[in-house]
Amino acid sequence: MPKRKAAVKRLRVDKKRHAKNVRIKRELKTAIKKFLSLFSSKQIEEAKKTLGRVYSLLDKAAKKNIIHPNTASRKKARFARKISKAA
Repeated sequence: MPKRKAAVKRLRVDKKRHAKNVRIKRELKTAIKKFLSLFSSKQIEEAKKTLGRVYSLLDKAAKKNIIHPNTASRKKARFARKISKAA
């Protein structure tokens, strides 16, 4: 355990940030799984509607440095390519 006041505060802040990051990542993963399940079950129109939410969550996570911006961009491109091939 830290002894200094600043180190104690840093520990507290890190716990809060970690919880927030985990929550955002979990929400993102859930949305991606929903999109992929809809896509694999051939519900393309529903998948297209879900894709907007996935894009939004990816952009927000990248903006807040929870995931790398290039990772978000790569995932968006791959999902867009899946949808365009299916259509």
